Amino acid sequence: MSTSTNFKFSYSFAKSMDEADPLRSFRQKFIFPKVDGKEAIYFCGNSLGLQPKSTQNYIQKELNNWADKAVDGHFHGEDAWYHIRKKSKPALAAIVGAHEHEVVAMNNLTSNLHFLMVSFYQPTDNRFKIITEAGAFPSDMYMLETQVKFRGLNPDEVIVELSPRAGEHTLRTEDIIAAIQEAGDSLALVMMAGLQYYTGQVFDMKAITDAAHQVGAKAGFDLAHAAGNVKLALHDWEVDFATWCSYKYMNSGPGNVSGIFVHERHAERPDLVRFAGWWGHDEGERFKMEKGFKPMYGADGWQLANSNVLALAAHQASLDIFQEVGMDNLRDKSEKLTAYLEFLIQEISGDSGVLEIITPNHKDERGCQLSLLVHKGGKAVFDEFYRNGIVGDWRHPNVIRIAPTPLYNSFMDVYRFAEILKQSLQKFA
Repeated sequence: MSTSTNFKFSYSFAKSMDEADPLRSFRQKFIFPKVDGKEAIYFCGNSLGLQPKSTQNYIQKELNNWADKAVDGHFHGEDAWYHIRKKSKPALAAIVGAHEHEVVAMNNLTSNLHFLMVSFYQPTDNRFKIITEAGAFPSDMYMLETQVKFRGLNPDEVIVELSPRAGEHTLRTEDIIAAIQEAGDSLALVMMAGLQYYTGQVFDMKAITDAAHQVGAKAGFDLAHAAGNVKLALHDWEVDFATWCSYKYMNSGPGNVSGIFVHERHAERPDLVRFAGWWGHDEGERFKMEKGFKPMYGADGWQLANSNVLALAAHQASLDIFQEVGMDNLRDKSEKLTAYLEFLIQEISGDSGVLEIITPNHKDERGCQLSLLVHKGGKAVFDEFYRNGIVGDWRHPNVIRIAPTPLYNSFMDVYRFAEILKQSLQKFA
């Protein structure tokens, strides 16, 4: 169990936890929305992170560069745009556990999945199957379906969807590995979430990657809900590829730039099939404007178009905060914050039968999000939360996702949520 017998459902306890929190000052770096004129209890960083107060200045700097230099901004001044992608690499590498040459910020998440699939899903007559989790995020399902169809194959024959055992909400690692071993030589790729968006389960990416490689398959992950949330070690785990968005836990703005990871063993593979673009071509020869694609070393070789400078500016505002905090410190607070939330929900809901936490209770099997299965009251429970200033996330058919984000949420936020939960459950018990 991740909960602690030392936790208390009291104002003074929550206050003391905040006072002892070494990251408490970072809350002041973000702008909180309001519900009915009052500052919200914002537990929706798993959908859209809050705006750092510094974001406007970061974007304004690039607007000024554009105004002052116009096209010369590509090669002149601080952070010339031609190389601006490099600025985000140290933070991204630290967040996902990679070398800087293994990561690059570009495009958006589903576009990146499609481009990476071109390289890492190469079906043959005998090796063509893809393993994923049942109930994956719709964009991933549509991506896999259309990638398979693009290759003239039948998704029903190719895609193997893994479901939890009867009566369970999450997948067991041993069942995932067993499915990989059963597929054996017919398996081309394991492509699944790193953290399942609906249940909040963190998959054992190292064990899954090892199992995939043992049968000769590749392993890739959608880290939309994992990057900036849980500790990752993509290089050490030998994951083949991954991608993520930056607008959830990385607080870079709605729809903002994605990022990719490609393991360094694929770094110098001009033979590896890909859909190429000008910005992925050897930058030392880029302006020769000649035929014959020569990919840049590492993840940079998967770039297509030149960098979105304004998007990267907003991204960098948040990444600089991550660099200041550090993932170890962030995760340490996150484990305590979510454990306190779990403790209070269990204390209050008890055997009321209204709510059930379906997210794993072990800290290594979840991030900051807890998914609450609503057994009574349906969406009315979620609406009651919102009327009382709680911004969470409703997912059809009957789950409320609550994510206390350690960069800006406090133990007092969790306590205030619990007080509202206690009041709300009286209406639905």
